[in-house]
Amino acid sequence: MATTLARRIAHLDMDAFYASVELLKYPELRGQPVLIGGGASHQPVVQADGTRIFSRLKDYVGRGVATTSTYEARALGVHSAMGIMKAAKIAPEMYLLPTDFDSYRHFSATFKEAVAQIAPQIENRGIDEIYIDLTDHPEETHRLAQRLKNAVFESTGLRCSICIAPNKLLAKIGSDLDKPDGLTILSMDDVETRIWPLSVKKVNGIGPKSAERLALLGILTVGELAAANPGLLQDHFGANYANWLYNAARGIDHRDVVTYSEPKVISREVTFERDLHAVTDRETLTGIFTNLCTRLADDLKRKGYRCETVGIKIRYQDFRISTRDMTLSAATADHAVIRKAAGECLRRIPLEHKFRLLGVRAGTLIKESDARRQWRGTQGVLFTDW
Repeated sequence: MATTLARRIAHLDMDAFYASVELLKYPELRGQPVLIGGGASHQPVVQADGTRIFSRLKDYVGRGVATTSTYEARALGVHSAMGIMKAAKIAPEMYLLPTDFDSYRHFSATFKEAVAQIAPQIENRGIDEIYIDLTDHPEETHRLAQRLKNAVFESTGLRCSICIAPNKLLAKIGSDLDKPDGLTILSMDDVETRIWPLSVKKVNGIGPKSAERLALLGILTVGELAAANPGLLQDHFGANYANWLYNAARGIDHRDVVTYSEPKVISREVTFERDLHAVTDRETLTGIFTNLCTRLADDLKRKGYRCETVGIKIRYQDFRISTRDMTLSAATADHAVIRKAAGECLRRIPLEHKFRLLGVRAGTLIKESDARRQWRGTQGVLFTDW
């Protein structure tokens, strides 16, 4: 029997996306605990007989963090954003692979293109997830969900989880209910049985701090949130957020699927495996800095934008952050201009102490087709500070 929904909104989420892409390249690691987050030095070594030797966490030295991990690694307690040295203490024999963002972007574009061939009303939510408005699609809900999953697998060799629900809030929660390789259909009638038993942390929009404050009120599950006194919520969270909590606990969400939005900023950043200093590590930083600016310029060109502001971000070894920005005399996507401007920003940042992260960002974006001004300054002169 077909499922009938006034609105049909899907959330499609790739399963352990980065890790799954890596396992396509290294199928011998399937079923093994693997952490992705190492640098280029952690590339597998190919032996004369064609077999590969992989790095292990026990051999890692540095300050990096896990980008993601396989489900087998997660079962051991190793998760994304965990320090790799900490993960090594938990599972020293776990395999370690470097990140390969070019591959991730390729597979991201591929799966989204495959989905768009079936259902083009897509809201891009990141490299590994999308919302899809299926309200006007003629196909039966379950069959359509399966066809979307099949299209993703056939085009990439990767598995995904999908939920189709009356709104984005429920679809987002639902796509995580039956992972991995999940297919979930939710209606408003399912809120009490499938959503209310969940932790409030499962609701997108309730962050760790809000969850802690709710816990202090004795509210741990979505059902307990739904039963909470609205006045109590307003006293502790303010009128607007309390009203949102009230609706979210009941599965109410009227947001549309936004199929297009202009980015506000495009950025590139890198966290070093060890803290670096502007003087003693000048040569290393010069290469990193130039590469960041070049890749940022490539991102702008690929996406069809120019930027009118350029900024720098540094995170010191004590996790303090410094940023500086400057406005250009003309919008640009030229890597030399971006590097020169970023260097000017860099000169205004204290560099006496070591730092662990360097980032370059492009802001005040305009479409290439709408650019009205051309750069009139010198484009070829590179600054010498880096």
